[in-house]
Amino acid sequence: MLFLFSADTASIVRNVIDDVDYVLIFSDEFNMPNGSRPDTATWSCPPRSNAGWNRWVSDSSAVTFIKNGKLVCRAIPNKSLSADSARMLTGAVFTRHKFEFRYGKIEVRMKTNLRVGNFPAAWLRTWQTSEQPLYSEIDIMEVFGNRKISAHTAHSQLTMSRKKHGQRNTFNYSCDVTKWHVYGVIWTPENIVWTVDGVKVGEYRKSADPVLLAEGQWSFDYPLFIVLNQSVGMGGYDYFMPQTNKVYETLFDWVRVYQKK
Repeated sequence: MLFLFSADTASIVRNVIDDVDYVLIFSDEFNMPNGSRPDTATWSCPPRSNAGWNRWVSDSSAVTFIKNGKLVCRAIPNKSLSADSARMLTGAVFTRHKFEFRYGKIEVRMKTNLRVGNFPAAWLRTWQTSEQPLYSEIDIMEVFGNRKISAHTAHSQLTMSRKKHGQRNTFNYSCDVTKWHVYGVIWTPENIVWTVDGVKVGEYRKSADPVLLAEGQWSFDYPLFIVLNQSVGMGGYDYFMPQTNKVYETLFDWVRVYQKK
């Protein structure tokens, strides 16, 4: 995930999104016994790789588990460096190969802690294949460090290589991320709209410019899967420097996906 910021929250349009045209097609309320792992029919642990969010991912029950009807994802110090060189162990789950959808509305109720280096997220993405050659990622919500700001971003094939193309694709929203909020995305063939507690906080639209489209400005016509994770930052900003001796924690109350009737 790229780190794109805008401080211009005053210009964000706030209007309530209407729910009446959508029906529920998927949900996980995480109502399982304490200590359970997330339902393996729906979720699995992403593979570890060299991206910021998954470089220290672990399938340990210490970093991903159910407690009091919530999915808990943690980042914890690694106390067994001789067995695993990762400086921390971080929790993440995704629905790849188990649930994907194209267009609709997704909402996630979640909260996180405020700590320097914090980097949790709820997001959608595709895995590039011959059938789905273009990269696409929709960040429902991310938090960067100890800032009371939620970030909402669309990464298309074009924006991954060229940030500026005449349209804003990242939106920041001032809110207390340590409190419960419902973060949402409404995704159609023409646009992506982000919401916080049902209020619109940003929009990214499909371009009418054939040149931009040919460069991959809109690569959001493929099915995407869900990712929920607690990671830590990689530096670059003081508030994003991980504290590898601390514990980070994000709680996910539920995830719900709707599509048009």
